[in-house]
Amino acid sequence: MSRGHVLLVEDDAALAELVRWHLERENFEVEHTVDGEEALLLARESPPDLVLLDWMVEGLSGIEVCRRLRRVADTANVPIIMLTARGEEEDRVRGLETGADDYVTKPFSPRELVARVGAVLRRVRPALAGEQLAYADIEMDTAAHKVRRAGSPVALGPTEFRLLKHFLEHPGRVFSRERLLDSVWGRDSDIEPRTVDVHIRRLRKAINIGDAADIIRTVRSAGYALDSEGAA
Repeated sequence: MSRGHVLLVEDDAALAELVRWHLERENFEVEHTVDGEEALLLARESPPDLVLLDWMVEGLSGIEVCRRLRRVADTANVPIIMLTARGEEEDRVRGLETGADDYVTKPFSPRELVARVGAVLRRVRPALAGEQLAYADIEMDTAAHKVRRAGSPVALGPTEFRLLKHFLEHPGRVFSRERLLDSVWGRDSDIEPRTVDVHIRRLRKAINIGDAADIIRTVRSAGYALDSEGAA
């Protein structure tokens, strides 16, 4: 089972290969580019779970890539770890203020970097810590294929289960219909985007037990999100 999709933006070929090897050994999926502009395109086409971003890369600088990722809805909440030879406090502060979640100064231990990646992902995606997923009053046991809301069992079809699992793995994040089709049904699926609406309605009907709030938020012209703060 993959622990997450990591976008690695690093123009040092030897270092990139070393980092990739250590991440893949720990069951991360790694996508690599040496170019800042290409990094933005890759992140927008398929938002990663985390970005490892070198400060000095070809094209756009890492700091500018970070800034632009934070401006786009699909990538605004993707965790970013900056990789850089810049060790001065002013540079670290600048990176963090631009939107980086963590900062690793070169040279670094690949094992420590992998540990930091895991720590950041566990913080933003508790789902990666094990088979039990939870958000607000919803709990899912992925091994037993069971769902509960406020302690009461919820019966879901296979597609609705996968849809809810995806939302639980990325709470608060807005997904377009196309993005949900790619993630839940698969990139080669011939299903129409509007089919997502049908399964969202089924999922809502199943999990909105009694007087429970509608925890799936519809974002006009953008998509859907699992969001307790927007529940009505």
